[in-house]
Amino acid sequence: MSPSQLSGVDSHQGQIQRVKVLLPLPLDALYDYQVPAGMTLAPGDLVEVPLGKRRVIGAVWDPEETADEIPASRLKAVIDRLEAVPLPESQRRFIEWVSRYTMAPLGAVLRMALPVPAALRPERPVQAVRLLEEMPRSLKMTAARQRVLEVARDGLARRATELAREAGVGVGVVRGLAEAGALEWITLPVKLELDAPDPHRDGYSLSEAQSAAAAELATSVAKGFSVTLLDGVTGSGKTEVYFEAIAAALKANAQVLVLQPEISLSSQWLMRFEQRFGARPAEWHSDVTQAQRRLTWRAVADGEVSVVVGARSALFMPFPRLGLIIVDEEHDPAYKQEDGVIYQARDMAVVRASLESVPIILASATPSLETVLNVQSGKYRAVHLPLRHGVARLPDVEIVDLRRHRPPRLPNGATSWLSPPLREAIGGALEAGEQALLFLNRRGYAPLTLCRTCGFRLQCPNCTSWLVEHRLTRRLECHHCGHGATLPRQCPSCQAEDSFAACGPGVERLDEEVAQLFPEARRLLLSSDVLPGPRAAEELMDKIRERQVDLIVGTQIVAKGHHFPWLTVVGVVDADLGLSGGDLRAGERSFQLLHQVSGRAGRAERPGRVFLQTHEPDHPVIRALAEGDKDSFLEREAAARRDGHLPPFTRLAAIILSDVDPDRLDQAARALARQAPRFQGLQVLGPAPAPLAVLRGRHRRRFLLKARRELPLQRIIGDWIAGLPRPGSLRLQVDIDPYSFL
Repeated sequence: MSPSQLSGVDSHQGQIQRVKVLLPLPLDALYDYQVPAGMTLAPGDLVEVPLGKRRVIGAVWDPEETADEIPASRLKAVIDRLEAVPLPESQRRFIEWVSRYTMAPLGAVLRMALPVPAALRPERPVQAVRLLEEMPRSLKMTAARQRVLEVARDGLARRATELAREAGVGVGVVRGLAEAGALEWITLPVKLELDAPDPHRDGYSLSEAQSAAAAELATSVAKGFSVTLLDGVTGSGKTEVYFEAIAAALKANAQVLVLQPEISLSSQWLMRFEQRFGARPAEWHSDVTQAQRRLTWRAVADGEVSVVVGARSALFMPFPRLGLIIVDEEHDPAYKQEDGVIYQARDMAVVRASLESVPIILASATPSLETVLNVQSGKYRAVHLPLRHGVARLPDVEIVDLRRHRPPRLPNGATSWLSPPLREAIGGALEAGEQALLFLNRRGYAPLTLCRTCGFRLQCPNCTSWLVEHRLTRRLECHHCGHGATLPRQCPSCQAEDSFAACGPGVERLDEEVAQLFPEARRLLLSSDVLPGPRAAEELMDKIRERQVDLIVGTQIVAKGHHFPWLTVVGVVDADLGLSGGDLRAGERSFQLLHQVSGRAGRAERPGRVFLQTHEPDHPVIRALAEGDKDSFLEREAAARRDGHLPPFTRLAAIILSDVDPDRLDQAARALARQAPRFQGLQVLGPAPAPLAVLRGRHRRRFLLKARRELPLQRIIGDWIAGLPRPGSLRLQVDIDPYSFL
């Protein structure tokens, strides 16, 4: 028996052996359990253990020295060792690293690695029927039985209900044929039905620059840990280039993880992957059914799946032979998880690649400032694709100064949001048989609804945010907590009837305007409100590619990775949206989003034009977009952050206290403030009400810490908050490297 294994009884000393078990609960403690006689356990094994009156699945963890061990007589015994593949050591080290860095309980991070408890036990076998080679002579034939036998003649095994459905008969007919000896019952194992990608298939035709980039990425696969930024303009073929790195990993019999920020909208990526490798990858995201999640998790753990494409949670899957990680659109803020365990999936992906000693590729047309600075410092490598593939060229970007080109009123007298230059360009594209896209990053009909008589604003009862009108569903909705209501006939403040007016445009209101201006155009509204899942997204994207749509009105979901050959005009309706506010990354995020939206135009042989409607034509973000000068913008952004002592040149952390009782919350915040740490190079700001001072019925107070990079920020925070009493419903949340400042 190896030193890392423990069996129930030590034959030499006669002592009961114990193991440390980590449970998927928001706790840091490891629990001691007795190993039953005849059971052998090792770190990483998944076990079922008693916890109070419950049975809980946990993971045997690496032994640690403890000063006060529970007496053996008080230990409860492990109930069962599960047949699931143990968690690899590298994954256990990754779970510990994420816990230490994010200051989240170790068990909470384990829970992300074990998200489907049912996947840890074998699936129940499926009973199926198939045709016997010889028919019994005594078989009485009917028309219904004949149809069943004709379907079953292909020799495939099917469930009785499935065979009956295909034959158009009742399931009793199938069972009768089995009893008569024409069909036999067999047991089928339940496994993920997924063909293996073929890395030896001919790839896409690459340009000389693409081939050189692909060769460099493919070579890195065999060289252990490295971080490479694949920096290419929109339409340069980044996806096809890193596919060659995937092919190299598959040839080496390694597994590949591809992270995407909006997995439910990645239909075109999946289509390209299938064209390149002849099969689809396994998918892991919130739209995958529970049954599919069970099969996928188990297939990954067993090494039967070679490529997984998923949202940020896929980073915690148990890959036994991980060989490559790719983070697509690495700049995207969707990689930051804001609830539960708060982490940045791109950064944690780099950590996992390091612990696994495998390469990681960060792909983006607008890389984050943090990544660019890591390239400049030599920590990361970079591969550049400065040109679009084939004959396509980057679009011309025109600034529309709304102070000079004010949108005229609509024919019905309503307010318009489209300037004359943009209207003219859309009309020209439609007349030429091309497509146009109008981008507004604001869901719903209007961001604010108020009473014309007294000015009363409709606000969420659970949050300090305004209710957004959605006319497609005839509801008012809070985009933070999901609260919904109908538009009242009377104003709650002044009782005036039918006095509420929509203020400002959302995409639904913009679509209404487009219907008046271009009544003959075939329109399509694209926002998360009208896309129930990836299949619906795939159908709508196919409609655009097949030119069944002339004019698209959409939010940020149209900005990422889509290739529409006939799209030649892009209009950004409100380019100023998001340029200001309390977010230190506001300018960078706006540049990235608008650059990505602009990149949808002119991706084939037809040249593209982009119109940025703005009241601030001289804003650095607007000028950089118009001039196509990404590098200068990033240089200015870096200089401003450096001068302001802001990340990535310093470190930030947020501590958020919340409670349903505002008085108890303020008392706790004041108590914590009195114990605030004092170190040279550390600044503690607050407590102050968070910008969303009430969220989902909970009042919120926030501290911000700004520290020199060399300070041990997590240790300082841990010592500070350790003694804070947490009465009642008081909660404390730590956000290391905050991205959202709401």
